[in-house]
Amino acid sequence: MQTRIAHTLSAISPGLGLCVAGTAVALGINHLLPTVSPLLIAIVLGAVLANVARLPESTRPGMRFSAKTLLRIGIALLGLQLMLSDILALGWGLIIVVVTIVVLGIIGTMFAGKLLGLSWTQRLLIACGFSICGAAAVAAVDGVVDAEEEEVITAVALVVVFGTLMIPAVPLLSQAFGLSDTDAGLWAGGSIHEVAQVVAAGGAISGAALSVAVVVKLARVLMLAPIMVILGIHQRSRAGSGTDVKRPPLVPLFVLVFLVCVGLRSSGMLPGDLLTVTQTVQTALLTAAMFALGAGVRIATIKKVGARPFILGTLSTVWIACIALTGVFLTGG
Repeated sequence: MQTRIAHTLSAISPGLGLCVAGTAVALGINHLLPTVSPLLIAIVLGAVLANVARLPESTRPGMRFSAKTLLRIGIALLGLQLMLSDILALGWGLIIVVVTIVVLGIIGTMFAGKLLGLSWTQRLLIACGFSICGAAAVAAVDGVVDAEEEEVITAVALVVVFGTLMIPAVPLLSQAFGLSDTDAGLWAGGSIHEVAQVVAAGGAISGAALSVAVVVKLARVLMLAPIMVILGIHQRSRAGSGTDVKRPPLVPLFVLVFLVCVGLRSSGMLPGDLLTVTQTVQTALLTAAMFALGAGVRIATIKKVGARPFILGTLSTVWIACIALTGVFLTGG
């Protein structure tokens, strides 16, 4: 047992060490530029490194460990940021809007992707990444459906590109549409892909917009759990019922831990100091995972997949933004 653990640690050490270094750099840049998310910095750093230098083969196991295991732990700990009382305070009207954004966002993106001739897994990764919570959702879906690495990398790259474009677009369009700061925050939280991107856009509008944008976005993050359960049921049905068939779990372990973390945070039992520490750990884990995912984004791979995923990314971004804006108008802020 000890020998196996030692062998595993030896195998993942080079790649894990590189991810730790990338995380340190990303967090350092974030310290100097607090408005720039360390997760986005890490993705860019990983992508730049992978395209300007040839990473040794020895780094692969550690990179894979970071992109999967560390990411799932980070997603689970993300539940400690969610207070059910904050989400319920939005009111049932906005909660229904959030559910509608996620459900129709996934359905519409899947439909458009099918028309474009993309694979089911590629469509699903993009649909969930854009509709729920960006790269974390992409990785969570990959953990259930076991997509091709190229498809995961493509979906992550699209989240970065289109989510980043939304950071200046939402504040500018909100002003053009004459939205109040609160309504603009609701739109940002309901339409932008990554939590970090929502924070950047909401902060660019106002403090009031930022607070409501984050709550709405975290409500979308909470939708990750039921969507993963539905996908788990779907995958089990596709796997069949034979004795030799390996069936995926009904609910992935990291989703269960995510729900437990939501429950613990909502109970109010956790001290503030502990929440501060776990948030720091969660940020570091997700930053390391984003660096590993970014290191898989190679220009040659992006060229290879062609224009269709980017067309789908454009359609999905516009579709989700329109659903969210309609919800803002219907609820009246």
